Amino acid sequence: MYDVPPRRLALLGGGFSTEEDGLLDDWVLGHARTPRPKVCFLPTASGDAPAYAERFLAAFGPRPSCVPSVLSLFGRTLDDAALRAFLLAQDVVYVGGGNTANLLVVWRVHGVDRLLREVYDRGTLLCGISAGANCWAEASHTDSFGPLTALSDGLGVLPGSVCPHYDSEPGRRPSYHAAVAGGALPAGWALDDGTGALFTDGLPTEVVTRAPGARVYRVEPDEAGDGVRERALPCRDLRAAPEGHR
Repeated sequence: MYDVPPRRLALLGGGFSTEEDGLLDDWVLGHARTPRPKVCFLPTASGDAPAYAERFLAAFGPRPSCVPSVLSLFGRTLDDAALRAFLLAQDVVYVGGGNTANLLVVWRVHGVDRLLREVYDRGTLLCGISAGANCWAEASHTDSFGPLTALSDGLGVLPGSVCPHYDSEPGRRPSYHAAVAGGALPAGWALDDGTGALFTDGLPTEVVTRAPGARVYRVEPDEAGDGVRERALPCRDLRAAPEGHR
């Protein structure tokens, strides 16, 4: 017999690509299973945009607390065995933003969807922002097809649905409410920009914020069946954390 590691996933409403203070990224690293984790960035949703990968390396490279790398699938060089070995060696997989639908298609073509579930089951921390948050859930609220709509074929690592940019993009909140109320999306989690939510074995175990008033919400159909219930989760303000405990 052996101990089964906790399966952990972090949804991010920010990080290196949108903020300079590093609070949310430091928070992610603080939940890795090792003091100096290997952190792999997947910029697939952006089409492996070089500037996005460079920004990740510029943010994480100077940190002595981690070993960063970037996995490109559009310019893939690893065979199947090497790809699996590489991902299994990571302590954190960090997925960037972009197009959620395209991301899922590319991952499935390369078998990365199956590998990510395997590393998740083995204790690797999964995380991501925007499309990189959407992808882990059963379903998500996305603009992958232009107008905001429901996408129902996510990886399913996290039960329910996810809606990013809840407070910052026009139409996000009412559109997500309508999708959940009408059954196009299952109940789920909505993130304001500047927040983070850690899930352990599918349940929320920590919620944080780095922005005034920013929150993470549970959104469910109401009992009448024609609207939603929205509940803000208690959160910890990262700006108030002591320097050594971020």
